[in-house]
Order: sequence, then structure tokens, then C-alpha cells
Amino acid sequence: MSPKVFVSHASEDKDRFVLDFAKQLRANGIDAWLDKWEMLPGDSLITKIFDEGIKNAQAVIVILSKHSVSKPWVKYELDAACVKRINTGSKLIPVIIDDCEVPEALKSTLWERIQDTASYQSSLERIVASVFGVADKPALGKPPAYVSSFGASVAGLNNMDSLVCTLACEFAMRTGSRHISISAFCKDGELIMPEHQLRDSIEVLGENGTFYLQHFIGEEMPSISLTDAGFELYARDYVTDYDVALRSVVSAIVNNGYTSFSQIKDHLDLNPFLIEHFLRTLAGGQNISVTWFIGGDCSISKISPSLRRTLQ
Repeated sequence: MSPKVFVSHASEDKDRFVLDFAKQLRANGIDAWLDKWEMLPGDSLITKIFDEGIKNAQAVIVILSKHSVSKPWVKYELDAACVKRINTGSKLIPVIIDDCEVPEALKSTLWERIQDTASYQSSLERIVASVFGVADKPALGKPPAYVSSFGASVAGLNNMDSLVCTLACEFAMRTGSRHISISAFCKDGELIMPEHQLRDSIEVLGENGTFYLQHFIGEEMPSISLTDAGFELYARDYVTDYDVALRSVVSAIVNNGYTSFSQIKDHLDLNPFLIEHFLRTLAGGQNISVTWFIGGDCSISKISPSLRRTLQ
């Protein structure tokens, strides 16, 4: 059903603007109520205007001009429209066609100002859109593909930094290397996030100690190495049964007497990079002494009493 609109105006503005404006509204599917078309000799002004025109309207358009702002009938119609808006939520649309004082009741309402009453197509389109409740803002598109990769945040990091940290740690666990290649942040050979955002996150993660960075002249991207502290942040949140896995490595050293990385790796069904991380963390906490060899193996010695107690 076409929306009904009451057009409040002064008779002086009828020929110079209002008649054509109301015709344009009707041509755009809006049932514009205009006294010239709706009232016949003998009709009650109050009944036709207030009980029929304004009461049944989904919107009231008030034409503000140097003539209408001083008209008592326009003021009464405006008062009725304001009450209707409060009671029913109907629209009240001020259209200004002259340089005139805007009534106080309309000063907090968005106006449509028409500079040329002979040419106002853009204004007409905005008014029609308002009556139908149609916004001209663009439709929402799909978010960037990399946004779907956001998971639970790594402690203390925002979504993008968490994603970059997670991808780096997953790369390290796949490859067994702390040196992080740019391919860690790619899918099918393409970066999964904008390059400037990746560079920004890498620098932030370098500042907070997640990455160790080396910058080279002529290179846009620094060389990235994952720090023990950085992987620890990730592992605590993402590695399943992290504490159980750590305890099994400690047990292999204390109870089984294993003294090398290779022995522990062969004995436990754990990711080798995770085992290496546990050994480096235990050594950093002075729970064990570790000597690493070329080729990736190590020798474990000097187990601390406090480490033994963790298994009691």
C-alpha cells in the first residue's frame, strides 16, 4: 500500500511550488494529501485536515517559507504533526524553500532545503527515500578473508597481532625452525592480510619480545625469529594439554633418565618443536643444563632438586 503523506503549506506557496511538489510525490508512489484535491465546498476544515489528512498520514511534510511560518493554520497542523510523531513515531519532514525562521519545534529535526523551486530533483529523491524509509548507504560486503582466521586472542595481543603470532608459531611447529619465513603468512602464494598490516604487527611483536627482528638495508620485511617468550604466550593458549605435555618431558628427564633431545623425542608422542621449547624453557629457568649440538640434538645435565619436586 502506498504511504500517505500530508503536505502542510501556505496558500501563497501552492502555485509556485506545492502543487508540482505534491504531483512529483504521487508520481513516485506516495499518496500526497493536498487540500486542493481532497476538500470540497461544505467540508469541515477540522475534520478533513486533522481527522482525515494528518491522522491517516504516515508522514507530514511541512513546507517552510516566508509565508507559512506566520500562518496560524500551518502552526496548528505542525502542532498536530508533532503530537502524532510523539505518539506513533510517524515522520515529520521540514522542507525549506525560503530564507525564513524555522519553528522551534523543528530545530532538532533534519531539514531538506530547496534552493531552486523550479529544479529540486536531488531533494525530491531524498524526501521520497525518507518517506519509504530507504537509506542510500552502500550495502555491506563480505569482510576480508583474513578476518575469518581470527581465533581466540593470544594473551595481551589484539586480533591482528594474535593472528600473526599464531601463524608464526604454527609455522615453527610444522618446520621445526625458529626462523619464520614470509610464507608463514601466505595462502596459495598470496599474503592472507594486507602487507602494511602484516609489517605493523611484526614490528609490534618485535617490540614486545614475541619476535626477534633483524632489519637489513633495502629489505622491506625484517628477518623474523620466534623467541621463547613469544612461543610460550602462544603455547599456553593454543597447545592442548600444555601442562600435561610439559610434565611428561620432565618425567622423561627425571624418572627415565633421558639425557638428550633425541631420546625424549623417540619416547614421547609430542611435536619435536614443543619438546625443544620445553627444554629451552627448563634451561632458562635453571632447572636443567643443556648443551646443544650441530644437527639439533643436545646433552642434558645438572637436574635441579626443585625440578624433581614438581613430580612429587
